Amino acid sequence: MTEITSDRLVAFLQALVRTPSLAGEEQQVIAVAAAEMRALGFDEVAVDEAGNLVGSVLGSQPGPTLLFDAHCDTVGVAPGVPWRHDPFGAALVDGRMIGRGTSDMKGALAAMVHAAAAVDRARLAGRVVISASVQEEVMEGGALRVVMDRLQPDFVVIGESTDLNVSRGGRGRAEIHLEAIGQPAHSSTPHLGVNAVHRMLPAVQAIQGLELGSDPLLGDAIMVLTDIISEPYPAYSVLPSRCRVTYDRRLLVGETAEGVLAQVKALPGLESIGVTIAQGEHVTYTGVTLRGPKFFPAWQIAPEHPLVVRALAGLQATGLDPQLTAYRFCTNAAYSAGIAGVPTIGFGPSSESQAHIIDESIALEQLFAAARGYQAIMQSVLS
Repeated sequence: MTEITSDRLVAFLQALVRTPSLAGEEQQVIAVAAAEMRALGFDEVAVDEAGNLVGSVLGSQPGPTLLFDAHCDTVGVAPGVPWRHDPFGAALVDGRMIGRGTSDMKGALAAMVHAAAAVDRARLAGRVVISASVQEEVMEGGALRVVMDRLQPDFVVIGESTDLNVSRGGRGRAEIHLEAIGQPAHSSTPHLGVNAVHRMLPAVQAIQGLELGSDPLLGDAIMVLTDIISEPYPAYSVLPSRCRVTYDRRLLVGETAEGVLAQVKALPGLESIGVTIAQGEHVTYTGVTLRGPKFFPAWQIAPEHPLVVRALAGLQATGLDPQLTAYRFCTNAAYSAGIAGVPTIGFGPSSESQAHIIDESIALEQLFAAARGYQAIMQSVLS
């Protein structure tokens, strides 16, 4: 095992942050990360058909595959939003680095890469794989599926922010569409038509009173209206003949697409309303289309599972004091744990509250601690 070089880790993260990487536009940041992996001596470095970067470090003996995943795409920066610092400048201010993606989640990616490069391979039985996955911000797990289909990992560590705690679960997410169809008519004679928006309003009101479940670890299931779209728009002197409403439904363990839809359809006022799970279709920068329903399951792993126990032991041995927590947002673990059923935990620097905000930042102290923590997990799980 070699020492993780703090200055080089910071410089690498700055290079990642200074390379914008919206979902579908990650090619340049993938190149930056691949160059760093090669320079640090990874045994294998490759980009798959979907554009994910996959780098491997091989232990001295055969054993399980331990996959660390950090998505490299970010959300955008809205025009006119008053950042105090250049969102792609990676400025260092008072012990923090400021910039889009510092916490969500290029910081974790940088820490994973340097941790794997410095691990003592002679003490590993198995292989450590780091994936810089694409398109997570628009379709959780869609690109990670490509990585996992090829690697068949035994364990997965998601690097989304946990404040250096260990997440053993996470809420899922579903995107639900409601559609009402009316009948167009001139707005001067509304009695000759059916206003689709008026038809939708009782459904929206009914959903406001929908009682959802709760979980001691994951918190409350929620259902939030995120947009209402009527057609035609703009509607000049005509009743809208179509109205679509989108809801963001946060899921608990065990909830299924069929059950979630049935719960909504059973409400009064939805007899004539179409209720469906949205279908995702996103093209990666390599031209591969990721398709699937926008239903990303919740997940949990037992606190006594060997992955959890060994990860905690490794982290504690480095001087960290991790607590067992759970993600409130949806992550790529919706696929690795929720669909593929592979034992998964989350561990990462910074906090969930830093995601997608103005002046997103990461404390360098947490960045360095995360790198040590990732290395400790590698050694503890694959020893």
